[in-house]
Amino acid sequence: MPDGAPDSNLVTPLERYREMRGANELIRDPMQKLGIEKLQSLHHALNGYQPAEDGWLSGWKDRFGLGRRTEAPPMGLYLYGPVGRGKSMLMDLFYETAPVARKRRVHFHAFMLEIQQRLNELRKQEKQADPLMRVAADVAADSWLLCFDEFHVVNIADAMILGRLFQAFFEHGVVVVATSNVAPQDLYKGGLQRDRFLPFIDLIGEKLDVLDIGQGRDFRLDRLMGEPVWHTPIGRAATAKLDAAFATLTDDADPEPMEVEVQGRTIHAHQVARSIARFQFEELCNKPRGATDYLAIATQFHTVMIDNIPLLDARERDAAKRFVVLIDSLYEHRVNLFATADGAPEELYPEGDTAFEFQRTVSRLMEMQAQDYLESPHQP
Repeated sequence: MPDGAPDSNLVTPLERYREMRGANELIRDPMQKLGIEKLQSLHHALNGYQPAEDGWLSGWKDRFGLGRRTEAPPMGLYLYGPVGRGKSMLMDLFYETAPVARKRRVHFHAFMLEIQQRLNELRKQEKQADPLMRVAADVAADSWLLCFDEFHVVNIADAMILGRLFQAFFEHGVVVVATSNVAPQDLYKGGLQRDRFLPFIDLIGEKLDVLDIGQGRDFRLDRLMGEPVWHTPIGRAATAKLDAAFATLTDDADPEPMEVEVQGRTIHAHQVARSIARFQFEELCNKPRGATDYLAIATQFHTVMIDNIPLLDARERDAAKRFVVLIDSLYEHRVNLFATADGAPEELYPEGDTAFEFQRTVSRLMEMQAQDYLESPHQP
């Protein structure tokens, strides 16, 4: 079938959703149903869609009746709500069935890292008046539909280019679908030079239908109701429980390793999916780290899993101090914490230079295991 040709035999996201409901894989949720109906409408609007071509090639094809259709692109969708509301699941149903020849689904943070890397490479290779427009055109040529999971803006470098980048995407006819934990008006809230970011928020309202599906239950957390989040001692059994929790909370998504970039430093997460990150204790606390590093983790991920937290003795005061700052950051931003450790929180650092300060960390670790904390929304 040629690019853009309509297909009347497509499976649709609403059909997939009904199949899952019929198989009791999903329970009734009015807001999820509204979300899938919005995506169903977009699915139909995209059937046969291709962006109009730019430049002389478009004019040549038009003269011979070979040009693409040139009507305005369909309006995209910005789907937001707290963790566990099924946003990523709905977008996956849409993406898998989307009748678009060139499409891409990507975690938003990974996408912006890629954009910044492309810009850096272009600046090194050749002088260009506006490398951002070159990058935008290249992305638009490869992807007529962009589906972003976990849309969230945390750094000024991204914030300062998003308006022009997405304006270029829309001018090239790219259709955007995004999931987020926050409303558009709360993106980059409190960020540096946020007044320069506000036109991007207006652009989202103009080009994307915005739907809040926040009213309802956290289905992923429901599956772990009553299950412990702190597993001892370190070993196969504890690791298996953390593996199972990761699979449940990510809907069995395929995890990937990820490097968290912080002011030129990198922190390695050995598993990341659906804004859930899994780290080794050694990576987080046995290397030179500071509050800025932990803040980046706490704002970027709504759930953090830490493997192999050891019992620390008095000689390991530096690791203990870093752990205190890490837990403070996760706690303040209401990040859910799952861990494997060689003992209960009160056994981790019983004596040493910072043992008294560590007692606050013990208290917070105990509170972070309570159901009301786990149900509280992430505060990026």
